[in-house]
Amino acid sequence: MASFLWDSACFYDLALKAEQKFKTLNSGSSKTLMRRSLPLHIGKRSQSVCFFAAAPRLPKDAIFALTAECRDDLSPVKVNLGQGSYHDENGFPWVLPAVCRARRRLARLDLDHEYLPILGLPEFRAAAAELVFGTESYAAIRPRIATCQSLSGTGSLHLAGPLIRNCSSLNRQVWISEPTWSNHHLVFSSLGCQVRAFRYYNPEAKALDMNSYLDALRSAEPKSIIILYACAHNPTGCDPTQDQWKEIGEIIKERQLFPLFDAAYLGFRPGNFNKDTFSIRYFVNNLGLEAAVAVSFTKNMGLYGERVGATIFGQVRRDCTELAKIAAQILRDPFLRKMWFEDLKTMSNRISLMRKTLYNLLVKNGAPGTWDHFVQQLGMLGFLGLTHDVVLTDQYHIYLADNSRISIAGLNESNVAYVARAITECLQAASPTEEMSALASHL
Repeated sequence: MASFLWDSACFYDLALKAEQKFKTLNSGSSKTLMRRSLPLHIGKRSQSVCFFAAAPRLPKDAIFALTAECRDDLSPVKVNLGQGSYHDENGFPWVLPAVCRARRRLARLDLDHEYLPILGLPEFRAAAAELVFGTESYAAIRPRIATCQSLSGTGSLHLAGPLIRNCSSLNRQVWISEPTWSNHHLVFSSLGCQVRAFRYYNPEAKALDMNSYLDALRSAEPKSIIILYACAHNPTGCDPTQDQWKEIGEIIKERQLFPLFDAAYLGFRPGNFNKDTFSIRYFVNNLGLEAAVAVSFTKNMGLYGERVGATIFGQVRRDCTELAKIAAQILRDPFLRKMWFEDLKTMSNRISLMRKTLYNLLVKNGAPGTWDHFVQQLGMLGFLGLTHDVVLTDQYHIYLADNSRISIAGLNESNVAYVARAITECLQAASPTEEMSALASHL
């Protein structure tokens, strides 16, 4: 926790105004009493300097602000589809059974609170790298892997950035898909990188724009950094196929680009780690590329408040000792690891069911437009593809990101029909001309 002691200038102004008000309301004797009753010793304002006066006021994080707005909403019927966190069929956070078992095991051990090594818990770092690259490949390339414990995905990216900037021959250009998670831009622009965006999603086709993707890679300067989602692209849920990943990898190798994988959703598509790590393993194991991986266990282990992750290729950081030990227990123990994979299937299967249920209800309700794109997407998030004039919050108290990205895990049997009906009614209200045309054709 960080604490700041601010200057007393604003407090001085407040006290001065209070004193002036008392002067107009009280006599001289009461004025003296008032002054004696104020236990204040305020120095001259000219001696007070605020060193943070130039600090900019940053906007609130959009998703967290959305969650706060939903929490404060007094409506008895409301749905939060904004925050990308898993909830069970009753709408409650789910503590994974594998995490519960690992925590109980640790509780029986006589643990101390000694310093960890600078790079973090060794067994956690090794297990995370082995999981990402695969057991056989990890054994072969282990001498060439550097891993550091980090604060989840954001912290991992922030560790990778300075290392790339200060310790490599790569240039400052960082290519990021559009749309993407907002922190990608914030992290790398704050590090002084030249952020370049390329069109990833075709809103007309509601699908991955592969031609634009490949054109961007071919136009990037050699030694540029490319931010890639290992799987379950945020926010679109549209991933390249394995053949497309191979084509992407070949261009990256040919153009001497550096892939930095954001791996925050491993295991959610479709509860299969080998499929979700295909791009990373193919680039490193088959193409022999140097790469960095920002891996997070926040979502796939349900450790949202604890924020456990790793930067796989090295840097200096130490955090989240207890939760790293829980993650290490799960990753290293065959029984817990198998149990965790089953937990991932439980989560991904419920998400898939809710995705299909919402799709079926939208089609059944006659929601304007086509919805095939929604069931073709992967992962925890869904990209509805709604225009900005379709607002679900005011009338229906349904909260989602401005770009119509939703957290599928926020849906359950008790609210999915309500959400489908709300979307349908909003779309029908937004396209009255189409309804009039359909009516006129029957006259």
